[in-house]
Amino acid sequence: MVGIFKRTILTRVFGEREKNKKPPQLIVGLGNPGQQYSGTRHNVGFWCIERISTSHSIDVSSRRKHAIIGEGQISGFDVVLVKPRTFVNRSGDAVRYVLDRFRASTDQLIVIYDDMNLPLGKVRIRPDGSAGGHNGMKSIIQTLGTDQFTRFRVGIGSPHSAAENIEYVLGTITDQEAVVINGSIDLLMQGIEMVLADGVTEAMNKLN
Repeated sequence: MVGIFKRTILTRVFGEREKNKKPPQLIVGLGNPGQQYSGTRHNVGFWCIERISTSHSIDVSSRRKHAIIGEGQISGFDVVLVKPRTFVNRSGDAVRYVLDRFRASTDQLIVIYDDMNLPLGKVRIRPDGSAGGHNGMKSIIQTLGTDQFTRFRVGIGSPHSAAENIEYVLGTITDQEAVVINGSIDLLMQGIEMVLADGVTEAMNKLN
């Protein structure tokens, strides 16, 4: 009888701890699944997740319904790194899935994606805003019903005309572009640590 009482108390205590535990920060990098897309400009978000995972020893290999995820810590903060298994234009399905899975709100969401409206390698942090023509962001905003979440935009430059946009984002990054983008990912990782520790406004003030 005493043993049952102790187990009941412990169950309640641990249950309360779990209930009061803050959800992890979800860091989602956008891209298209499949080897044929791995080196394309549209997959810069995946590149960022892979670099973050290596830097912080977070294994991103757990295949779930709509995403590949990895759980770990960055500077003492619990995070989940996410690579959607959906195509870019269905990114909202993957983001909704991980938010529900980890019982997180958009306050715990960071999205990383390529942006043709920024010069190559430029990184910009925003706490909200429109999709800016990015189909993955359109999907996320439409699915969540809000644009109030942190995003990191990584510049990939733009083609000579809008008619070339699709071919451009699905084109392979050149060696020269890769050098610039890899340098920008270093800055992005600093920005993520600032967001986790000090909030998005402070990160914007220092890095934008």
